[in-house]
Amino acid sequence: MGNGKCPSCYSRRISIFYEKRQVPAHSVLLFPSRDEAINYVRGDIVLGFCQKCGFISNVAFNPELHEYSERYEETQGFSPTFNAFSKKLAGKLIEKYHLRNRDILEIGCGKGEFLTLLCQMGHNRGVGFDPAYVSERHKSDLKDGVRFIKDFYSEKYSHYKADFICCKMTLEHIYETAEFVRMVRSSIENRLDTVVFFQIPEVTRILKDCAFEDIYYEHCSYFSPGSLGRLFRRCGFHVMALETDYDGQYLMIDGIPNNGTPSPPLPEEDDFRQLSVLVERFPKKLEKKTLKWKTLIKKIYADGKRAVLWGSGSKAVSFLTTLDIHDEIEFVVDINPYRRGTYMAGTGHEIVAPEFLKQYRPHLVIIMNAVYKDEISGDLAKMGLNPEILSL
Repeated sequence: MGNGKCPSCYSRRISIFYEKRQVPAHSVLLFPSRDEAINYVRGDIVLGFCQKCGFISNVAFNPELHEYSERYEETQGFSPTFNAFSKKLAGKLIEKYHLRNRDILEIGCGKGEFLTLLCQMGHNRGVGFDPAYVSERHKSDLKDGVRFIKDFYSEKYSHYKADFICCKMTLEHIYETAEFVRMVRSSIENRLDTVVFFQIPEVTRILKDCAFEDIYYEHCSYFSPGSLGRLFRRCGFHVMALETDYDGQYLMIDGIPNNGTPSPPLPEEDDFRQLSVLVERFPKKLEKKTLKWKTLIKKIYADGKRAVLWGSGSKAVSFLTTLDIHDEIEFVVDINPYRRGTYMAGTGHEIVAPEFLKQYRPHLVIIMNAVYKDEISGDLAKMGLNPEILSL
């Protein structure tokens, strides 16, 4: 748990600006019963803003509450929209860093989809680390070209060397961020041409849009371009690129080990003043936005109309628990077949397949991520449904 120091720069100048007590410690575990989902272990979210480096962290985070196992169902790989993004990103990285017949290491590889893409498209060799990897679902025909280790990446695996180290949507789950990035740098040793690529949620958008659905227990670390760039530079990397993608939701950094001389900041890193203002305004914006959603959902329910959420991942758990929504919404839809028939952490909402809506015929569909609006609208139209659609 937090010790009063910023996990990124070790400053003690941390100001608290958001608190949410007793939220589910996991959002995407598969719960076979409503009771288990409702009674799953909970933790507190207390977000602190570092007045020195701009890093935002959950100072009440307790990693011992976490369970990353085979029932951790995080994949977005059933969405054509997401798969198109992943394929485009893999192709871009292969071309940019000449990743052909190279060794690739992925930290937090999930179900292995992206590492497999990199290896298939570039004829590379890969090794991925993730305790939630499920071998039965790996459909690659690469045989000896890619392998997976069901464990967290740590110093004991530093003997695995690579030309390219990838870490997508994992650093935000790690509290001791500086410690972790330094460990990665140490594992590279003197291979100064090794490229590292990290992808994480972008916090400036979360603050600006008051995207409370993107604040949940698994995510204990929140980065802007500035705080991310400063972290990597302090930990021995030359920062080559910082950019956002996926409708501004993802922040990505490219770096290589430096030779002891820190690289100068990129223009994108000059965001501390903006972050300070956004943090200060966040509580009032949150109060206004949550009231708006509560009022809308309660009115739908009072009018005898049916509303569903589309997307049963972490955003949905945060949306339901932050708004304290229970009977007002009965079902949550998901295209991932592994999630169907299970229940949402914290609230116990049942997760159903899209086809269920043919008989349920909702009046309102609330999409948990606007980037999927066209995809979901098309799915609804194919089923002959024309409900009102709202997106977060």
